[in-house]
Amino acid sequence: MNLNQVTLPSKDLDKSVKFYKKLGFNLIVDALPNYARFECPDGDSSFSLHKVEELISNSGVSIYFEIQEIDQKVNELVKKGIQFDEAPIDKGWLWRESRLKDPDGNQLILFYGGKNRLNPTWRIN
Repeated sequence: MNLNQVTLPSKDLDKSVKFYKKLGFNLIVDALPNYARFECPDGDSSFSLHKVEELISNSGVSIYFEIQEIDQKVNELVKKGIQFDEAPIDKGWLWRESRLKDPDGNQLILFYGGKNRLNPTWRIN
């Protein structure tokens, strides 16, 4: 089995589509105002947005996008006006992460885990 995509809720797809395009994602399905799907610029993953009337606050959903040159990418995005809640920092679980929220408050984490993404030293055999 392979993960195909993750879908996030959005109250304003026009605003969210502009945000994700600014982050560098490729819009591959444009069914506005109700649905949009993006292809990640690296790899073969995708994610989508679907229109909702209400957002459930504190839903606990976080999406991680891996970027090898995370510091460089965060600097590029800051210059484009993207605001981050946390600058890139090394975490105890051996990933370098930076956090931000999309226009609907969904938690996004840009990270680089390298070999530790799937094979941390504490992995269960």
